[in-house]
Amino acid sequence: MAEANETKSETTQNDQKKPLEPLPATASKDYVWKGPDGASINYTATAEMIPVRADDGAMIGHMFMFSQVSDDEDKSDRPVTFLWNGGPGGASYMVNIGGMGAKRVKTDGMAHLTGVGEVEDNPYSLLPSSDLVFIDAFGTGYSHVDPNYDAKKVWGVDGDADAFTRGIIAWLTKYDRMNSPHYLYGESYGTMRNAVVYRMLGEHGVGVAGVTEQSTILDYEPTLSGEDDYYMGMFPVYAATANYFKKAGAGVDQYEWYDKAFDYANDTLARALTLADALPADEMKKIAGEMSEFIGLPADFIEEKGLRIELDTFRKNLLKDEGETTGRYDTRFTTYGYQDVQGDNEFFAGEDPSYDAINAAYLDVYMKMLGDMGFKGYENYEGLSLKVNSSWNWTHQAPGTMGSPQVPNVAYDLATALRRNPTSRICVLGGIHDAATPYWNVRHDINKLFLPQALKDRIEYHLHSNGHMLYCDEVALAAAGPELKAFYDKRHEDQAAQ
Repeated sequence: MAEANETKSETTQNDQKKPLEPLPATASKDYVWKGPDGASINYTATAEMIPVRADDGAMIGHMFMFSQVSDDEDKSDRPVTFLWNGGPGGASYMVNIGGMGAKRVKTDGMAHLTGVGEVEDNPYSLLPSSDLVFIDAFGTGYSHVDPNYDAKKVWGVDGDADAFTRGIIAWLTKYDRMNSPHYLYGESYGTMRNAVVYRMLGEHGVGVAGVTEQSTILDYEPTLSGEDDYYMGMFPVYAATANYFKKAGAGVDQYEWYDKAFDYANDTLARALTLADALPADEMKKIAGEMSEFIGLPADFIEEKGLRIELDTFRKNLLKDEGETTGRYDTRFTTYGYQDVQGDNEFFAGEDPSYDAINAAYLDVYMKMLGDMGFKGYENYEGLSLKVNSSWNWTHQAPGTMGSPQVPNVAYDLATALRRNPTSRICVLGGIHDAATPYWNVRHDINKLFLPQALKDRIEYHLHSNGHMLYCDEVALAAAGPELKAFYDKRHEDQAAQ
């Protein structure tokens, strides 16, 4: 009897709901954004925890959302944009304080910022074109999964997109903005999230006017070892980087050099990689020499590698004589080379001067801004959660495909959403120094969709000097600003055409 009572007691205890950690209180503050041309916008910034529920009403958790909303009373044609970073496991502070929010941390070219960032009213903010809502993914930032809900259900391609879809609908409902023009803005893995949320919102009856894909990855197959598309995508980035450091293409404009490498990858390298060791030896030697001229590494070294240069190999060797290695997110950033004793490839792959240069300044300023607003979050803001990243479920069945491959391709989600909503638009922003999500790959992925011309016309592409984080490059930000404004303004053309 005693054993039965113990079992019953344990069952009762396990059935009891775990208490939710006390939620931080909502905080709001009024600001005035001042633009470079004398324009100004009165807006209210709000930091809050938005409840997200499943279909049966069960609490999934609370998403941290940081909104910047114009004080204009007439919201009938005022867009609202939902923005996020990637990872998976990254919070949204970088895309906010870095480049698209009302305030930004000033950068200094390729220089490493001090921990105390200098803040300015962001002259490149999306605020003049749209209200902004920055969302932290569950398990990142301040977003918390309910202790009684299985976090693994939202730590994956489909569960994450479903949670964001529900969170967006919750915010739109709370603030009576369902009939506003809706936009999505994602960076890196956030572009993959964009594609699935774009489709899911439509399936929930929520229209999307536009999607901005910054530093895009739609198909994860090139991340697998030995994939030819990996080497194809990296090649133009290597060329741009070699050009920047004056190791190749002396006197040639950076975009001209990048375009030449882009075309070479399509016209020559593609065939060579496909043939692999069936390529005649004399042709292998010839192509290795041509690649050397493009990317600044020795021809015999390239030939030894079978024309396949890994990113870590390139980063370690381009500036080896100077005792330096290049960045991954932005290959123009450099740091001092590591000793051989620290030669672990996994360690080296995660060492990135382009991330180190900005992260502390961005996060410190962001925390100060929330504090100035009166928002008191949890003890720790998870800027980048390795727990979320390592727990990610990559299984995803794209619409119209059979089975669920472990390597997701959401280009089909993007195409399906666009077919269902042919009045929406997509803006792709890329950088020639981005070795995390090479621009060649997104062009290739969308080309493989064989979209009709009418839908191709709804997609626009813009390439700039930046690396992965557009907002680190003030020159690129200044160039992308008018392009993004024009992208938002095109909704008026579409409305007039209806």
